[in-house]
Amino acid sequence: MRHGIVLFTSDRGISPAVAAKAAEDAGFHSFSVPEHTHIPVKREAAHPQTGDATLPDDRYLRTLDPWVALATAASVTERIRLSTAVALPVEHDPITLAKTIASLDHLSGGRVTLGVGFGWNTDELTDHGVPAGRRRTMLREYLEAMRALWTDEEAGYDGEFVKFGPSWAWPKPAGDVPVVVGAAGTEKTFRWIARSATGWLTTPMEEGLAEKIALLRKIWQEAGREDTPEIVVLAGRHQPGVLAQYEELGVTEVLFGLPDRSADQVTGYLTHLAGKLGLHSEACSANGSST
Repeated sequence: MRHGIVLFTSDRGISPAVAAKAAEDAGFHSFSVPEHTHIPVKREAAHPQTGDATLPDDRYLRTLDPWVALATAASVTERIRLSTAVALPVEHDPITLAKTIASLDHLSGGRVTLGVGFGWNTDELTDHGVPAGRRRTMLREYLEAMRALWTDEEAGYDGEFVKFGPSWAWPKPAGDVPVVVGAAGTEKTFRWIARSATGWLTTPMEEGLAEKIALLRKIWQEAGREDTPEIVVLAGRHQPGVLAQYEELGVTEVLFGLPDRSADQVTGYLTHLAGKLGLHSEACSANGSST
């Protein structure tokens, strides 16, 4: 089971480049950032954690662009995977977004994982022209169109929301770009994932994980998938017993959030957490010892 880090980026605190470098040095497998282009002041959409229009964290208002953030992280790291938890592709032009992701994957040596969401903030999506009730269909088309641009020498797509004729588009990604979907674990979500993605990213408050993982695997097999789904869990604080249960369930990666504190405090937290997890830091690897 792998271990990764999520930085809720903002215009204060530690920068993505510094956090990613510290996470890589501490031995973590991945570094993820979220996405919100803006937060409408007046909203009808309830936040999943609060149940109403209030937000649990003011960083929702201050989030950095995920692809710029990950590009800065790519420039100072060598091996850590660069991920989104989660990005909202339907808020972008799919041809332009495909170019951005392919460029980042090319320049980073094939380190990009695309974590996507359907988007809880429907008011935000409306401002981007996403029709009510069509988020899932639109996201499916965006992913299919971007994959065509990433893989085909002459790519084209003819859908309801995305249309373009045969086109050339380079660079191609260095390899396959894995896609994990961050959404509540329901049968509807799992059938969507089995058709269009690489795996599932849980919500922060997901319950009944054993039953949901079993359902995902059942649906995966029914869809004729010969591979196994990635199962990525958003964890809270470090709990050895809970992590052992995740490993028994076949969870492939656990993500830990970083505190909203100064850069020194965040890097200290990373070192401390890596020690608890038994990860091998760059410094210890160079000395031939372990954390």
